Amino acid sequence: MPIQLRGFSLYELLMTLALVAVLLGLGLPSFSGIVARNRMHTEINALFHAIHLARKESIMRHKVVSICPSHDGLSCEPGRDWSAGWLMFENADRDEPPRRDAGEALLQTHTVGENVRVTANRLGFTLRATDKRATNGTFVVCDTAGRVAPRALVVSYTGRPRVALKTPRGTSYQCPD
Repeated sequence: MPIQLRGFSLYELLMTLALVAVLLGLGLPSFSGIVARNRMHTEINALFHAIHLARKESIMRHKVVSICPSHDGLSCEPGRDWSAGWLMFENADRDEPPRRDAGEALLQTHTVGENVRVTANRLGFTLRATDKRATNGTFVVCDTAGRVAPRALVVSYTGRPRVALKTPRGTSYQCPD
């Protein structure tokens, strides 16, 4: 009995490749949006938890705790661009804007992921135990490729953060150039 070889014809192979190309062409743009959205959510969650942790640490330690932008994870950087990352420390001398000095305990550092830009309208955020109010302000988190609408993390005078999609005027947040 002769062995019969089976396979695909050139026509079947080309049709399969065309179908795969169409499906990938439709699916990849939405997939990149999902990845960008997840990166933004990761950074917003990290900021959200850092604010909560700083608030908790200031209450537990009865000390001032500050968060500031940082490129090296050791010292505060001047400016409102938080895209490299930030650090949280016990601000013993209560300087404003916050600046980490020798001997001040470093509580946490964070490095921002790629393709995400974080800006704030403050040079730093200071959270105090219960005797005084915290620094209020807004972080704006953006996808550098513009695939996802920017979101904001608004910090109240009591040190409580909330995520916002629109400004108080009802307009969308804008990413600085």
